[in-house]
Amino acid sequence: MAQLFESDEIDEQRLQLEILLLADKLDCSEEIVRLRSHLKFFAELLKSTDPVGRQLTFLTQEMNREINTIGAKANDAGISQHVVVIKEELERIREQVQNIE
Repeated sequence: MAQLFESDEIDEQRLQLEILLLADKLDCSEEIVRLRSHLKFFAELLKSTDPVGRQLTFLTQEMNREINTIGAKANDAGISQHVVVIKEELERIREQVQNIE
């Protein structure tokens, strides 16, 4: 262990790999794309004359998963606050969806 700290050498490839892994871990773009897709489909279902209650329930669950993932990845207090607000709104939507067939 002491040998690791004695050396001033930095393994450039290892450093680049670690930076890429960290960037990938913090990237929320996929979750945002999926969330937008869920929201679009949700809005389309609301216009339907067919029974859509179960689909809406499923979509609210999926949206909640995406929001939770964004919250877990976010390393920013502002984003975390937005996540809390969105989760509150999703809970209100979920309660309303339960009344739809």
